Amino acid sequence: MVSTDAARRQVIATAGLAALVALLALGSLGIGPVRLSPLTVLEALLGGGTDVQRIIVAEIRLPRMILGLAIGAILGLSGAALQGLLRNPLASPSLFGAPQSAAFGAVLMIALGWADVRSYALPVAGITMAFASVFVLLGIAGRNAGLLLLILSGLAISSLAGAATALVMNLSSNPFAALEIAFWLLGSLEDRSFRHVMLASPFIIAGAAVLISQRSAFRALSLGEETAQSLGVDVGRLRLTVIAGVALGVGGAVAVSGAIGFIGLVAPHLVRPLIGHDPARLLIPSALAGAALLLAADIALRIIPSTTDIKVGVLTSIIGVPFFLYLIVRERRALGGGVA
Repeated sequence: MVSTDAARRQVIATAGLAALVALLALGSLGIGPVRLSPLTVLEALLGGGTDVQRIIVAEIRLPRMILGLAIGAILGLSGAALQGLLRNPLASPSLFGAPQSAAFGAVLMIALGWADVRSYALPVAGITMAFASVFVLLGIAGRNAGLLLLILSGLAISSLAGAATALVMNLSSNPFAALEIAFWLLGSLEDRSFRHVMLASPFIIAGAAVLISQRSAFRALSLGEETAQSLGVDVGRLRLTVIAGVALGVGGAVAVSGAIGFIGLVAPHLVRPLIGHDPARLLIPSALAGAALLLAADIALRIIPSTTDIKVGVLTSIIGVPFFLYLIVRERRALGGGVA
């Protein structure tokens, strides 16, 4: 009965999240300097309406919406996967340096003139550095790392990647390239085309497929490493597989959007009260929650009055940092209660 109730809750929550994502996607296509009604948006998508409406919807806003959905989904999914792998509710790609390292790889390619912002070399470099950062984290923290050690290790990797990125910008001989890199690092979905969608989507889809394929292993791992091994799970191989999936997805996402933080941390926590703590059931709802969060943040940027464009990475960080501090306080209280 418990499993049946849990499955029913998962179906209802997943359906509700999917409907929310669909509404936000429709809103993303209609909201902007030129407001369009939902009916006008649908008509333009189907080839109707005026030429201006079709250009606005299909060529300007549609790629931005697709990237917001895909990047938010892979960040939410990666956060849930890392929390399941490390069995730690504070695990996320942004806290452990994967986006910052991926950004460094992409920035290095741009600064050296080896690739422009539309080259497939960017996601390859981002994936390589994201893979390296997560691998180094697991190597430093060890197999049974505590919360403090994980946070400190992630902070060190993030700081190193940020310093290396700043050094590359400082040494760049082209001031316009340095300015472009600075704005790009803030994280944004503006001025993105279907070229960017085609650039990132293969890596995001591949990373998502890898992570979702390990859902049964996450459930076994939640019982402990020894129990998981007795059930036939190769824990070492699972680690490498999750690292590869996170690196593929996050590296591809960062290569076209810049660093967008805290989506991977927040999304699993938002759906956990609805789904439960089973890491296998948490993956798809976390991906939908991540997509909804990023789409909502991107829509909010177009509604907030501002004389300059606010970057979506700035907004997600403003929201995510207080949430992260709240989680730390909650964990501290839980540990204090356990000791008492």
